[in-house]
Amino acid sequence: MKRLIEIRTYRLKPGVADAFHHAMHSLAVPMLKKWDTDVVAYGHTDHEEATYFLIRSYEDREALEREQNAFYASSEWKDGPRKELVDRLDSYMNTLIWVSQEAINSMRELNASEVQADGSSK
Repeated sequence: MKRLIEIRTYRLKPGVADAFHHAMHSLAVPMLKKWDTDVVAYGHTDHEEATYFLIRSYEDREALEREQNAFYASSEWKDGPRKELVDRLDSYMNTLIWVSQEAINSMRELNASEVQADGSSK
């Protein structure tokens, strides 16, 4: 079975990496999961402190658009963590690729250690 993954890469403003991660880990990701979004992995990238990633999985492009439109239009998002995250962004980029379920499982497993139990990143 193939799945469409979205890899969203964020370029953060200087000095906000820890605060961004805290808001993502404690507010945004739990909210996404509550909305039944398949969050595959997220965290700081290995190559530079000011870059962060979020990987989500979808059935297809239509599901991605439908789910994201509903989530980002919700008052829960707008009145919740949106400002805390968006105000810390310099820019972001999305990449969509098709992968197997096995690839998603591998990404999930290999990146699980990125987020520690206390919400800090390694």
